[in-house]
Amino acid sequence: MLLKDIRDYQILFLGLFLVLGIGTRDWTLRPELIGVAIASCVSTQWILSFVTSQEQKINLRSALISALGLSLLLRADHWTTMVLAAVSAIASKFFFKVGDKHFFNPANFGIISALILTSDAWVSPGQWGEEWWYGLVFAGTGGLILQQVGRWDTTAAFLGSYSLLEAIRNLYLGWTWDVYWHRLMSGSLLLFALFMVTDPRSIPNAKIGRIIWAICIASLTFILRNYFFIPTAVFWSLFALAPLTLLLDWLWSSPRFSWVAGKGKGAGSSEQGGEELMTINSAL
Repeated sequence: MLLKDIRDYQILFLGLFLVLGIGTRDWTLRPELIGVAIASCVSTQWILSFVTSQEQKINLRSALISALGLSLLLRADHWTTMVLAAVSAIASKFFFKVGDKHFFNPANFGIISALILTSDAWVSPGQWGEEWWYGLVFAGTGGLILQQVGRWDTTAAFLGSYSLLEAIRNLYLGWTWDVYWHRLMSGSLLLFALFMVTDPRSIPNAKIGRIIWAICIASLTFILRNYFFIPTAVFWSLFALAPLTLLLDWLWSSPRFSWVAGKGKGAGSSEQGGEELMTINSAL
């Protein structure tokens, strides 16, 4: 690969998505809030790494991934809200952990924190629309990342179970299949499945644990979206079920994913202050 670390590609892709969104979707994205997100994530990572003595140097890649993820998914009226989201995202890696493993997806934690604690934060699930070529871009870039980290099983379990539940509901209600495809052909849903729900540092370590975990998230998303009418259901589902990772790791023990130099799939020794695949979409 041209770049030294698979996370460099992730940062490149997330930056590309930002440019693509601003250029083709006319998002109400304020450049100054992107700068605030990056500065807040980087400074929080440096301060907490120094205070907790968990890292010898600042984890710039991790901070940038979280900042770009927040910039893609979260909207706010005030810069203080973005600071809150960024600080919460990075802090969750240091304070919500068992052993050396954090179990919340940092960007997702930051988004939920902003939604709960402020009145001017929001997420737009339909910001990517339903144009097919967005799906090709997301699938291609996400596929490259997942091929390296070996987490296709998680994406397949999430999309497969969610699609099945929607199909059963569609048949039960007697709707036409164009309604079904309308609910599934969402760039935001694909982004979530390829990037956010596949974070190798916070999801269950064992394959069977990841599959069960992804099916649970898909099921809760289905319930919240269709029976409680929550458009941001995927974010709340991932947040609510994040602690389930600890139980699944206890039931099925397996080495934790580690970013090994020159390899994306290394599942060897643990690495403190872990990096997250952002995924996006949370975004959704």
